[in-house]
Amino acid sequence: MATMQAQVASAAAAAFSSVDISSKSRGCSSRLVVSGGRSSFWGCEASNREGTFGAQAVVLDPICYRRRNGRSTSVFIRATAAVSSEAGTGVRTALVRIGTRGSPLALAQAYQTRDKLKEAHPELCEEGALEIVIIKTTGDKILNQPLADIGGKGLFTKEIDDALLGGSIDIAVHSMKDVPTYLPEGTILPCNLPREDVRDAFICPGYASLAELPAGSVVGTASLRRQSQLLNKYPSLKCVNFRGNVQTRLRKLGEGTVQATLLALAGLKRLDMTQHITAILSTEEMLPAIAQGAIGIACRSDDDTMVKYLSSLNHEDTRLAISCERSFLAALDGSCRTPIAGLAFRNGNGTCTFRGLVASPDGTKVLETSRECAFSYDDMIAVGKDAGEELKARGGPDFFNWSS
Repeated sequence: MATMQAQVASAAAAAFSSVDISSKSRGCSSRLVVSGGRSSFWGCEASNREGTFGAQAVVLDPICYRRRNGRSTSVFIRATAAVSSEAGTGVRTALVRIGTRGSPLALAQAYQTRDKLKEAHPELCEEGALEIVIIKTTGDKILNQPLADIGGKGLFTKEIDDALLGGSIDIAVHSMKDVPTYLPEGTILPCNLPREDVRDAFICPGYASLAELPAGSVVGTASLRRQSQLLNKYPSLKCVNFRGNVQTRLRKLGEGTVQATLLALAGLKRLDMTQHITAILSTEEMLPAIAQGAIGIACRSDDDTMVKYLSSLNHEDTRLAISCERSFLAALDGSCRTPIAGLAFRNGNGTCTFRGLVASPDGTKVLETSRECAFSYDDMIAVGKDAGEELKARGGPDFFNWSS
């Protein structure tokens, strides 16, 4: 680690003037003090604003630089948010730094965002104007436990939010199904890209449908929503925790770890991997997760330039549908152990149809409801809230406190 710190020290010295490059670790975290300017090294940006906690480290222990004289400025490097950059070393010239997780699917969504920004804003077509910054989240680090056991909400967004608020990135690209119903203070989400197909895909080498799976067949899924609906219709099947990115899950399936798995069709389409699909499940057979198939892009609330960029990309029908579904989720306020599903869409009459569901993890109890309203923000927010309050009342307080 000492050698690695020395390498970072050397890179930092090249980026900043009048810097004491001595390092001093303080447990799992320490401070970086720079003397001037605004630059980046190894994908990290440091700002000389007093007290700004803005830099992120690349899978390295944080180190300390201190100005030899005069007033020092501290920038904290968060060891919990590992960040890398496509742009490599050197002074940052990007007009927009796009924060994302590092999975192939997350990167595909970040590239889609980058390409749409280029199409809409000619000044962003210049080489180096857009930069992809990869941030490793808690959900990416812990793969051997069910999501519900390690916190559920915010597992794939917290470190990215920290980087956004700290100034290491300018915008954050999220899968909307991972975004909690509340946003961190100081951030807004002014943009949803057009929604992909919301349905789930059944993937199985040996059988053509869920109905054909023999009793006792093992289905791998990390989703309590999928597990509960699956067991409700096919109680003879067995579900096991199945974490990892799409490629990892498909590899495990091929190795025979499980007999079948379920994945979001949207992700398979974005990765150009639809050839693996055995069958597509209708929304009647498997109601999707809240906001499944939708991409959301956040920025700081006081960054007018980014707000302008993102607002130009927003797809309003998607935004309204997602707002309705998230209103339903917020009204339920279920724990991370509560299977919840919901879908809002513009129907053939031009109005909004909403369907919502809550269930027990074992699928023995399922509560459903539906609504129809005008396809407008206020009406759809009200409908989502009303549907959530109905199911919450029908389920009772114990329904949302599953311990296993």
